[in-house]
Amino acid sequence: MPEVLLTGATGLLGNAIARALVEQQRSVRALVRSPHKAASLVPSQCELVPGDVTDRASVTAAMRDCRVVVHAAGLPEQWLADDATFERVNVGGTRNIVEAALECGVERFVYTSTIDVFRFGAPGDSFDESELDQQPKATAYERSKQDADRVVTAALERGLDAVFLHPSGIYGAGPDTSPGTNHLIADLARGKVPLLLPGGMPVVHADDAATGHLLAERDGAKGSRYILSESYQSLRDVAQQVRAATKTSKVPAVMPLFVATALAGVGELVAGVTRKPPLLPKGQLHFLQTRANPSGARARRELGWKPRLFAQGLEQTLAFLRSAGRL
Repeated sequence: MPEVLLTGATGLLGNAIARALVEQQRSVRALVRSPHKAASLVPSQCELVPGDVTDRASVTAAMRDCRVVVHAAGLPEQWLADDATFERVNVGGTRNIVEAALECGVERFVYTSTIDVFRFGAPGDSFDESELDQQPKATAYERSKQDADRVVTAALERGLDAVFLHPSGIYGAGPDTSPGTNHLIADLARGKVPLLLPGGMPVVHADDAATGHLLAERDGAKGSRYILSESYQSLRDVAQQVRAATKTSKVPAVMPLFVATALAGVGELVAGVTRKPPLLPKGQLHFLQTRANPSGARARRELGWKPRLFAQGLEQTLAFLRSAGRL
C-alpha cells in the first residue's frame, strides 16, 4: 500500500522529491498525466497512476490509502497564452488536492508554495517567512500562487495538517521537462548567451529543496512555513562561476535595463498575436529586478537543513548536464 502520494514527479523539484523518498525506502504513488512518458523520468520504484490535478475524481482515486500527500505540481512559467490556465492548474488543482486530502483523511499534507507569496521589501533586502504579501502580485503566475497558498491556509482550520515549503530558483539534476536555471547554465557553458539580463535570483539545489520538504514533513509543526533558499546570485555572478568551472566560457556583458524592458514589452505584444512565448516575458524581467533575497535561516535552525553552496551545486549540475548529453 503506497504511503505517499506525490504530484509533480516529472518536474525538476518533484523528481528530486521522488528520488529522496525512494532513497528513504518510502512507498510512493505518483500522479502523472501520462504513465508511459513518466516511466523514463520517475524512479522505477514509484507506482505511476494516470490523472491530473485539474481532475478531482482522478486525484481522489489516486489518494486512497495514502497517509501523506506531497503536492509539488504546478505551472512555474512566467508567460502563458491564456492567463486563466494559471488559475485552472495552480489554484484549481491545489483546491482539488486539498479537498481530496480532507475527504481521504490524510495525516500530513506537504505543500510546495513559492517565495513569491511573501512581501519582498526593497530590491535586495533580505526577508523571511514572517509576512505574507496581502496585495496582488504583478504577474498572473504570482497571483495564482498567492491564491493557491490561501486555499491551503484556509484548509488548516478544517483539519488539514499542512506544512508549507517556499523554494527559490531551483537547479540541479533532473528531467529536461522544466529546464529553468539549468537551461541558463547550459547556455552559458556553451557560450550561447550574447548578453546577460540585468538583475538576479535566489537559488537552491533541487536535491536540497527535496530534503527540505522531507524534513518539514517529519518535523514541521502544522501550518509552519519554511523558505528553502541557499543564496542570492546575480546573473553575472552565475556567468562568472560557470566560466570558472568550465574554463572555457566567457562572461557576457549585461544588457541595459531600458533595452531589456523594451524587448520584453515588444515581445509580449507580438506574443499576444502569435500566441507563442516571448523571448523575454515581462514577468521574468520583473522577478530579476526585484532581486529577491529570501532567508533560509528558519529551515536551517528548526529543521537542521544544510543546503550545499552554489559553487558546489553548479559543479555537480554541469557534470550532470554533460552526462545527460545537454552540453
